[in-house]
Amino acid sequence: MKGNLKFYNKFLYGIGGLGYSSMSQTLNGFIMFFATAVMGISGSLVGIAIAISSLWDGVSDPLVGHLSDNCRSKFFGKRLGFMLFGIFMISGINLLIWSMPMSLSQWGKFAWLLFGMLAIETSNTCFGTPYSALAIDIAPDYNDQSKVQSFKTVFNIIGMILPNVLMYFFMPSISIGIQSEHTQQGYINIALINCALLIILGFITIFSTLFYVKKNKIYSIPAQKQKFEVGKLLGGYFNVLKNKNFRSVILGYSFATIASSFLTSVGLHLFTYCYHFSSPQISIVLIAMFGGAIASQPLWVYLSKRIDKKKSLIISLSTIILGVFVIAITFLFREYIPSTVMFYLAMPCMLFCGIGAGAMYSLPFSMYADVVTLQMTKTGESNAGAYTGYFTFTYNLANSIALLIIGFLLDLIKFDSSQPLQALSVQNGLGAIVFFGCSVFMALAIMAFSYYSLKRSHVLKIQMKIDRDKKAKIANNK
Repeated sequence: MKGNLKFYNKFLYGIGGLGYSSMSQTLNGFIMFFATAVMGISGSLVGIAIAISSLWDGVSDPLVGHLSDNCRSKFFGKRLGFMLFGIFMISGINLLIWSMPMSLSQWGKFAWLLFGMLAIETSNTCFGTPYSALAIDIAPDYNDQSKVQSFKTVFNIIGMILPNVLMYFFMPSISIGIQSEHTQQGYINIALINCALLIILGFITIFSTLFYVKKNKIYSIPAQKQKFEVGKLLGGYFNVLKNKNFRSVILGYSFATIASSFLTSVGLHLFTYCYHFSSPQISIVLIAMFGGAIASQPLWVYLSKRIDKKKSLIISLSTIILGVFVIAITFLFREYIPSTVMFYLAMPCMLFCGIGAGAMYSLPFSMYADVVTLQMTKTGESNAGAYTGYFTFTYNLANSIALLIIGFLLDLIKFDSSQPLQALSVQNGLGAIVFFGCSVFMALAIMAFSYYSLKRSHVLKIQMKIDRDKKAKIANNK
């Protein structure tokens, strides 16, 4: 099925993820610090609230995906109405979370945070799951799918960088561990900007895509509405895991997500307490990593055409392992190398890791979309939303497991955030967590992706058959 997506179609679809990504990264990256250090909620209560909301997020993804598959809106079609509802709900609830009253009791703040996180995760699902499924609807073509995911990835990564830039401008005088009465207002200002971006860019994506799908008559309403059954939805998830290609992508991406959590989450501890980098240096190192992921998108699109998606992805994950290995060597000699020199060694290593990670942000989604497209062709059912929800559920669950493992390991090595200088045993423990955790789970990801058997030639062959059948049907109708 040869696609007719133009550059601006892909651009306008991808840009909708920028505001959503910035809002999500701000929440995921700063809510723990905000809730404990600024609002004074105990760490255990914050952890409980985040864990419950993450579990609900995973459960709600397949549910909203199924609902969007069977939405019968004649104006918005299957996905866009959910997305429009989502951006307004996310914006309002996001502001409420950061506007938590200081005067509330400990349990009052916990309740505010818990219900706020549950509500925003539900709203995120209303936007995020249909948004991901929309890529499958508008780009069933094998090559177009890679390009659409590449555009989406670039804007997502820009959104992940943006909160660090906003923090610099709105709270430049706040040092780590020193809070002022203006700190909460800084978070509220950042939330306002994120909400504005989410609404404006979300509107652009929704209504530009609405024009495209109506012009090309891609879909209006599902041909046959499927009755919602919880048992059927859960059974569908296990049926998906029985399919080798589905299972390969879902497990591979989940393992890669866990590896990334080790690299980014504990990596901040590593650079702070072992390499003794300053906050601006850490920001630059992280920007170098994200910058590498953005800059590498054309490379991975090109390679996926030349040597196929699976081989390109395995090369990218191997690149990350190599980059982590080089960083591990610098870690062993950190006592003999000045911090400034270490910074200039770490920056290109993280850039190298970012180049490898660039494929991980786009190719697994593209591969999964290919499997979904072929599965829907075989069954004749339009279940892209439910399939996307299954995918999201699994890697959200994997990310939650990763954070639990990381928290347990930090306690095991006796990491103490109140100490600016950590014992040598703690530093070695941090290094072991990052290097072994990242390498082991990246290796498991490569192993899982190696079972993926869908090839470009196979996908194109089936898509050509679909095109011939459509042309024959049109000719017969005439």
